[in-house]
Amino acid sequence: MINLKPQRFSEPSMLFFVKDLPNIVSLAGLLCALFGIYFAILGKFSFAIIGVLWATLFDWADGIIARKMKGRTNNQRAIGSQLDSLIDIISFGVFPAVFLLSYGQFNPWFLPGAFLIVATSTIRLSYFNVFGMIDKKTYKGLALDKNVLILAFLFLFERFFNHTFFSIILYAILIIMLVFNLASINTFKFNGKWLYILIIYNIVMTVIYGWFQ
Repeated sequence: MINLKPQRFSEPSMLFFVKDLPNIVSLAGLLCALFGIYFAILGKFSFAIIGVLWATLFDWADGIIARKMKGRTNNQRAIGSQLDSLIDIISFGVFPAVFLLSYGQFNPWFLPGAFLIVATSTIRLSYFNVFGMIDKKTYKGLALDKNVLILAFLFLFERFFNHTFFSIILYAILIIMLVFNLASINTFKFNGKWLYILIIYNIVMTVIYGWFQ
């Protein structure tokens, strides 16, 4: 429906916020996640994992950049927070759901798992948007980005198993991680210097998965 309400000229345009550096970094992560989904659908799972790993790196980096930048307005911080959360649903909810469906050759038995992955990510991010972290270094439950980092490591062993058997393993582990995502347990927030560890992890995994291809 077309919104006929007159524009309030005191409000900045939507594209104004695209120029904000943390948001540019967030959108770069979205692009990587989109590549990951694209390759997952094509069945090129190594490339899919490379895409989501770099989406995770950009997700970590945008928050670090935002906290270090001076002079950002309340509107920029608010829009950036919403943008980051919505992209997280795609990177850490939609991507693993599509990955599971594609690896399961889109068998209907994998649909419940895909739904639970997306539902869990939506519930967790909605909760986080309202209540936030327990403190600056502590989350309640396992953060969603850890799911894809674990998935990337787990999938290294895929070639040692029969496809059908590994699809069951993949299904089971992803569901188990959902339990930890929603659990009332305290988990550490990897931040600051941990970004450099993630960069090294991404480079190593990118080389390995690239070599697999």
